[in-house]
Amino acid sequence: MHMTLVDPAKQSVDVAGEIASKAQAAESDAIMVGGSTGITQENLDQTVDEMKARCSLPVIHFPSGANAIALRCDAIYFMSMLNSRNPRNITGEHSRGAPVIRRLGLETLSMGYIVVEPGMKVGEVGEADVVRRDDTERALGYALAAEYLGMSMVYLEAGSGAPSPVPSAMISAVKGIIGVPLIVGGGITDPDRARDAATAGADIIVTGTLVEDGDFEESLRALVQAVRDSK
Repeated sequence: MHMTLVDPAKQSVDVAGEIASKAQAAESDAIMVGGSTGITQENLDQTVDEMKARCSLPVIHFPSGANAIALRCDAIYFMSMLNSRNPRNITGEHSRGAPVIRRLGLETLSMGYIVVEPGMKVGEVGEADVVRRDDTERALGYALAAEYLGMSMVYLEAGSGAPSPVPSAMISAVKGIIGVPLIVGGGITDPDRARDAATAGADIIVTGTLVEDGDFEESLRALVQAVRDSK
């Protein structure tokens, strides 16, 4: 699968809706909405509403904390940043947000979130003890821990705008040891990088920075096709 990530803090509501529409035309499978900084309840809800009005793809909230939870999304990642140095990002925000999610009746998708070098802004904001690119054993440990804790998926994240994506060798090793879906994102900006990640074993490829350029539809279509062709 391919998912397109839209950050509500990086463009107007109208532009976010246009991105969602173009992502659907490029045959992306779902929209993820979220970001590391600048997310408010207002810009989050307005962005979700506009995207759902402009496309029929599922919209999944990719939360940065309990301060803002998308009221009308189709599902929400209940994600723990396993290699954060701050317990707030492992279980703290979750204990605050869980009662709200229950009242809203949102579908939760439990996820072990692992930040890989360089980590970029999400690593900084999440106070991550980032996994070095050559430390595959540590990535395997976190991934297995996520599965053994009962999480339904694992996400390897190099960070939005990363100059290089998660190494293919790490993707392959993690995929080979877990039995749950593997998501990979960060630095996947062209078809070759997308194909490499998918061929290595990623079940879901996420791209975000690519769509921040208004003229991205053909590039995204080529990237999505590369993911399809890898299987």
